[in-house]
Amino acid sequence: MSNILEVKNVIKQYGDYTALNNVSLTIPKGSIYGLLGPNGAGKTTLIRIINQITMPDSGNVFLDGEPLKPEHVQYIGYLPEERGLYKTMKVGEQCLYLAQLKGLSHDEAKKQLKFWFEKFGIQDWWNKKIQELSKGMAQKIQFVVTVLHKPKLLILDEPFSGFDPVNANLIKDEIIELNKQGTSVIFSTHRMESVEEMCNYIALIHKSNKLIEGKLTDVKQQYRTNTFQIGILTNNIEGLMYQLTQKFTVGQTTFKSLNDDIKLEIQIGNHTSNELLSILTEFGQVTHFVEKIPSVNDIFIQTVSN
Repeated sequence: MSNILEVKNVIKQYGDYTALNNVSLTIPKGSIYGLLGPNGAGKTTLIRIINQITMPDSGNVFLDGEPLKPEHVQYIGYLPEERGLYKTMKVGEQCLYLAQLKGLSHDEAKKQLKFWFEKFGIQDWWNKKIQELSKGMAQKIQFVVTVLHKPKLLILDEPFSGFDPVNANLIKDEIIELNKQGTSVIFSTHRMESVEEMCNYIALIHKSNKLIEGKLTDVKQQYRTNTFQIGILTNNIEGLMYQLTQKFTVGQTTFKSLNDDIKLEIQIGNHTSNELLSILTEFGQVTHFVEKIPSVNDIFIQTVSN
């Protein structure tokens, strides 16, 4: 898979403060790439550099194999966390203006706006002013403006901010559909459940440094602890615990269950899950047997807390 964006050894300083410290990232074409990090980590600075709002002190950025140029703005769609619509301007007039800034002709802009306004059922908003809309309604307009020119790369900074669950799901589905059609997505958010659901690559920036980058499944594999949550019905808990502790690290755990079973968390180390299962079935009925896969939230907390 070739890359839609490459960030190479980017450094950005503001006086004595280093916002990005020799950061390199690789965003594959066709990916939904989660850009993660605590507040103040450097994510917004990096996004501003990709959008050429600010320039790096050193390092390079490549879009689709070419050094980043001013004209590349037409290939990028950017939805900032702090929205930038003109509150006293009419919705339709503003959308046409912003679409033409992205290189669309007046006729093509009207055609694309008609498509999106009908898709979202917001035709009646055309002559309203932004200040007449709720925050969620304005967010829909901002999203439409961001994707109107069919960008190669879509950069979304907290895209679900201000949406109720129904509209958040609507926007999520549209992002996934755009990705299926070939748009690559950089997705910056603190909503880890959205990262789990949507992203296939992630990077984590902390204190201006990149700490993690890779395919989400590979990152999870690196943080895997070979730990299983098990539930078992047994009449011989003493014998079971004796056998388990000879090979494994055993602790208590909790999870929802319909059975009055014994709940254990077992780290198998260099042993196999089949060895564990063999002991369990010898002593009773196994009601629950699940590997505890690290979530993105677990990985985030563990990494930034070290």
